[in-house]
Amino acid sequence: MSAVMVAKKVTRKWEKLPGKNTFCCDGRVMMARQKGVFYLTLFLIIGTCSLFFAFECPYLAVHLSPAIPVFAIVLFFFVMAMLLRTSFSDPGVLPRAQPDEAMYIEMEIEAANGNVPSGQRPPPRIRNVQINNQIVKLKYCYTCKIFRPPRASHCGICDNCVERFDHHCPWVGNCVGKRNYRYFYLFTLSLSLLTIYIFTFDIVHVVLRSVSDGFVQTLKETPGTVLEVLVCFFTLWSVVGLTGFHTYLVLLNQTTNEDIKGSWSGKNRVQNPYSHRNIVKNCCEVLCGPVYPSVLDRRGLMAELSSSPVMISNAKNYIPDLQTTKTTAPLIPNEQTPEEAKPPLQYRTEEATEPKQSPTVQELPAVDIPPASLTDTAPAKEQVF
Repeated sequence: MSAVMVAKKVTRKWEKLPGKNTFCCDGRVMMARQKGVFYLTLFLIIGTCSLFFAFECPYLAVHLSPAIPVFAIVLFFFVMAMLLRTSFSDPGVLPRAQPDEAMYIEMEIEAANGNVPSGQRPPPRIRNVQINNQIVKLKYCYTCKIFRPPRASHCGICDNCVERFDHHCPWVGNCVGKRNYRYFYLFTLSLSLLTIYIFTFDIVHVVLRSVSDGFVQTLKETPGTVLEVLVCFFTLWSVVGLTGFHTYLVLLNQTTNEDIKGSWSGKNRVQNPYSHRNIVKNCCEVLCGPVYPSVLDRRGLMAELSSSPVMISNAKNYIPDLQTTKTTAPLIPNEQTPEEAKPPLQYRTEEATEPKQSPTVQELPAVDIPPASLTDTAPAKEQVF
């Protein structure tokens, strides 16, 4: 038995990723660090639906139809699933360049720009690519040390470049990009339907009870209904308006970032090279296209040095460092070779086929063994001079 240092302390790659993201569940959940508004979103949705299920659904199920609460429950779970899928996923973060890659890109830029006289600003770091007969400029990111792909942008809140960057949404606690935009759109669409659904049946509930009990008495008996109506009324305009805006973007195959900057309109007068000039094809590409895998490999393994020794039994192939010592018996038992043909001990990998009895006490040539920290705890008894 010998004690050997093993440098295999396993860590996940998400622990070393730069940027301002937080990870949970061993890298499976990825969000922004600012999650306060996301918790508010959960509270508003769950609180409003809880009041609706507690006060309105029992009355509506008896007097109108039991399908009303069933459909509301299905819609509620769909909204929550789309919200969590948008919030907990990688939006399409691009990995930063490695030091050697960044150095190579810098050398290419310097070779292309030449020597810039002192006092003059160097030219912008831009590359031009052609997409559907349109020239698209790729900008250089000084933080990530890469030329960003088309439609990518750097999020200042998460401090990462995101592919097909749409915007950073604090309500979902994450960026909205290439890998989670469809889930964000389905979340806003289903939330609009849920808000309209609850608001409508709140009004129906108040009307039905007012016929029998009176309007004033109904308000006194159902205070939760009044609160639901107010929340839905103020939420309705913002959520429905946001859904309408993103429906317009989906039909044009455009992002919020491109619309705000006026990339394909205004002074540029450049047509959108990503649009198919057909709203059906645009919708199919944005909402029904393939979901690309994450390029971060968040749960990949990394090896780091460990200071804890591991006891192993098969140490015959181990090549120790150079030190000399004297032992009372051979390190490899039952092995004898002529002294003039005997190689150093660290290169012996196979046992001799004809075993012989080990000598009791004799002087052996100086052999190489590992340093003191890597050997057995028992010291050598004799030393060769």
